[in-house]
Amino acid sequence: MSKPTVLNTDEAKEQVGEHADSSQNVQTPLKMNNSINTSGLRQHKALFLDRDGVINVDHGYVGHYDDFEYVNGIFDVVRMYASVHYKIVIVTNQSGIARGRYTESDFHVLMDKVKEDFADNGVSEVAVYYCPHHIEGSVAKYAIDCACRKPKPGMLLQASQELGIALNDSVLIGDSWRDIEAAHAAGLKKSVFLSEKAIPAGSTIEGVRKIQYLQQLTEIE
Repeated sequence: MSKPTVLNTDEAKEQVGEHADSSQNVQTPLKMNNSINTSGLRQHKALFLDRDGVINVDHGYVGHYDDFEYVNGIFDVVRMYASVHYKIVIVTNQSGIARGRYTESDFHVLMDKVKEDFADNGVSEVAVYYCPHHIEGSVAKYAIDCACRKPKPGMLLQASQELGIALNDSVLIGDSWRDIEAAHAAGLKKSVFLSEKAIPAGSTIEGVRKIQYLQQLTEIE
């Protein structure tokens, strides 16, 4: 099988630009105020995390902190990677915004609190990229095609560009196969599929570790 294309920072920038220019309706990823130290934008490793189903229990369209329940083991895993200087980057589809279940403001309030919780658990720097779009959304400005909704790699490519991340040295943890496809499309060589479901039959994506519980991750991938 052919290996995934490994993108350097300039190539990632070009791909994000290509997605953004391909249609007037295509949007690039949005991000929170990511005050993360990039040390001169040298090439860092990153741990990319999906949110719902990886960081928090996926109760469906979680847009408020009262509904946010952490997955057992998440802080241990993130501390393990942060301790060896991986950047921690959340990349999350948030179609609940497009569907009118909660607002972008609600999402920011929630994620600011989540960042505080990570800091309280020893991880002070967490970047957040999110896609608020869905083509079938009920909020017109978000009901569009985009470059960021996984399985498209837009969020990972933008993070690579802005945070100086070496995608080929990074790893992603996701609970949906579209997370794994996004990682593969971005050029990551390793990903972790956190799910009770089997890897899809016929998949040709290499470098995927299948686990059911975060506690199974006891060393860096």
